[in-house]
Amino acid sequence: MNQSSETDRIERSVIINAPRERVWRALSDPQEFGTWFGVNLAGQTFSPGLTTRGPIAIKGYEHITWEARIDRIEPPNLLSFRWHPYAIDPNTDYSKEEPTLVTFTLEDAPGNATMLTVVESGFDKVPPSRRLEAFRMNSRGWSTQMENIVRHVTP
Repeated sequence: MNQSSETDRIERSVIINAPRERVWRALSDPQEFGTWFGVNLAGQTFSPGLTTRGPIAIKGYEHITWEARIDRIEPPNLLSFRWHPYAIDPNTDYSKEEPTLVTFTLEDAPGNATMLTVVESGFDKVPPSRRLEAFRMNSRGWSTQMENIVRHVTP
């Protein structure tokens, strides 16, 4: 798994032993995305310009609402959204902050496998008071999420 050490962006790549169409479905179908990502997105739609939200489905975080505005969808190559990284304090209004951009890209890999890359960029615009913690938590989080999607799409 690739890791980037820049302060404005996190990048992770993984080869998944599954065809691109399968990985694309796990990314672009909100219910499937929610299954491996840990958020309940039942009844939601991913469409550019729309905001998708649902309760986190990870023990200890159920009181937090996951929220992302879908940026681009280019089947079966790219899905991106904007969100507020590590926005876990229910008493904080994150709406005044500049969101980061999360971009998933898929490429064919040898043996009918797929290379999935996720890049989250824009941390330099997160308020200094929470920038380091958001970067640290999301850096660890993306490593875990890449493992989650691999487990989700491979038998």
